[in-house]
Amino acid sequence: MTETPRMGSNRPYLLRALNEWINDNGMTPHLLVDAERDGVQVPASSVKDGKVVLNIAPRAVAQLHIDNQGVSFLARFGGVSQSVYVPVGAVLAIYAQETGQGMMLPDDTGDEPGEGPEPPNEPDSGGEPPRRSHLRVVK
Repeated sequence: MTETPRMGSNRPYLLRALNEWINDNGMTPHLLVDAERDGVQVPASSVKDGKVVLNIAPRAVAQLHIDNQGVSFLARFGGVSQSVYVPVGAVLAIYAQETGQGMMLPDDTGDEPGEGPEPPNEPDSGGEPPRRSHLRVVK
């Protein structure tokens, strides 16, 4: 039997595309981040209930970089410039502040390219219902 190749996470591609879409429409992109995930580097004073909302608009940040591993930029918090890093797997959603339009990102079991759930060998015969997202929109 031939092994099905694994695809890497689609999260960084969705982040880049939605960030561009929100900016192209003149809106302000914001990230909802799980601040309790390993590798998240944000000012502790910005974290509420384990989450943080980050404005990543070009006028709010410098040196924004979204790659397949994470989102990084410089921003001012309380008047002090700080470096921010968010692993892609810690980003829960990206949305436009003005309209709330955007996307809750799909849950990935692996955040590195090439990781992820094993695809089923056979079509599902109806044993379990499809999983629904455990995320909800926070405004």
